[in-house]
Amino acid sequence: MAQSEQLAVLPGDGPAAVDSVVRRMLAYGSAWPAGDGLAVFNRVYLAVTLEIGRHIDDGLFADRRAAVTLDVLFARRYLSALDAASEGLRPPACWRPLFQYRRHPGVRPLQFALAGINAHIGHDLALAVVDTCHALGCEPADLEGAFDRVGDVLVLLEERIREDVMPGPDLLQIADPLTHLVGSWSLDRAREGAWSAARLLWGLRDLPDLAEEFVERLDAGVGLVGRCLLTPWR
Repeated sequence: MAQSEQLAVLPGDGPAAVDSVVRRMLAYGSAWPAGDGLAVFNRVYLAVTLEIGRHIDDGLFADRRAAVTLDVLFARRYLSALDAASEGLRPPACWRPLFQYRRHPGVRPLQFALAGINAHIGHDLALAVVDTCHALGCEPADLEGAFDRVGDVLVLLEERIREDVMPGPDLLQIADPLTHLVGSWSLDRAREGAWSAARLLWGLRDLPDLAEEFVERLDAGVGLVGRCLLTPWR
């Protein structure tokens, strides 16, 4: 299935839609060695996707349909980048640094994880909100509750990263630049930026040339941040 066709699919049954995303993440992840930079991000993102699925099943989202659609179309942005790379095509600029450095021995797992979050939230989340508005025939304001709830669950991703791939105290003391790098990127700021970008893009929906230019600039800017996050330390 082509990338554009995947993004156009409106999720139907909640559990089935989320499960299909999980299966694709598992399929990609099983083909990569544990130290692969994409595998590092994929593991933590898979855990969060499963957590969001549990929240949906438990009825913790006021608008279940909006939550499922946003969650699935958000994940498909990441999966489409993987599909593009596997087919020999160029993924979005925000993802290219991670593909380029994924096997670099001087880049630590924490950096790979942060670069993946940066690409997915800084670029993909805004576009996923717009995708969801088109799919459901609604406005961004109608999705704010689902956006905030998904964002709260995304905090688990950051916490899991700190638990699973954060260097120990001794290494952090030695690697002062890495400590500075970790503190220079903010999940909350990225979420706020994604929401603002989504609202702006929705406002530009009748001005496709301007919208396309904005998306290109957003993609390039997020990619630049990702390249900085992946600076090798040796």
